[in-house]
Amino acid sequence: MLDAFAKWVVTTRLSAFVTGRPWVWPASETLHFIGLCLLVGAVGLMDLRMLGVAKRIPFAPLFRLVPWGVLGFVINLVTGVLFLAGHPEQYVHNGAFQLKMLFVLLAGINVVLFNLTVFRKTATLGPGDDAPKGARIMAAVSLFLWFGVMYLGRMLPYIGNSF
Repeated sequence: MLDAFAKWVVTTRLSAFVTGRPWVWPASETLHFIGLCLLVGAVGLMDLRMLGVAKRIPFAPLFRLVPWGVLGFVINLVTGVLFLAGHPEQYVHNGAFQLKMLFVLLAGINVVLFNLTVFRKTATLGPGDDAPKGARIMAAVSLFLWFGVMYLGRMLPYIGNSF
């Protein structure tokens, strides 16, 4: 099924766009990095605050960075689709890519669970306040998953088909 998908993708106009213009791949790499910085910068700051770093900062100003993190995720989603469309053979059977996508999915589930469970308690954290234990656990999981996404993304060419 993955092979059929890869064979189909390379026949699309999107694939031709990515492979037919030498500037698309490097521009996408640059944008992917910028998106990652926005995403992990925003999410990482909130996670670190929940873990007790920079406790003098109230949580609400950090939460205002969420739209920047969402923008970063959207940039990464779009550029990731371009990468997949351009060279699906690099990704469809790549264990590192599959694990990276699993980490992204788990990070998304973590965000949903955070918003459904402890967000209200966390949103009112003032200077010096400790985050609830559930928020600290979710923050640690979030950092682990996003750093895993970054690591696996960087290692795609090196460890991709070795597991």
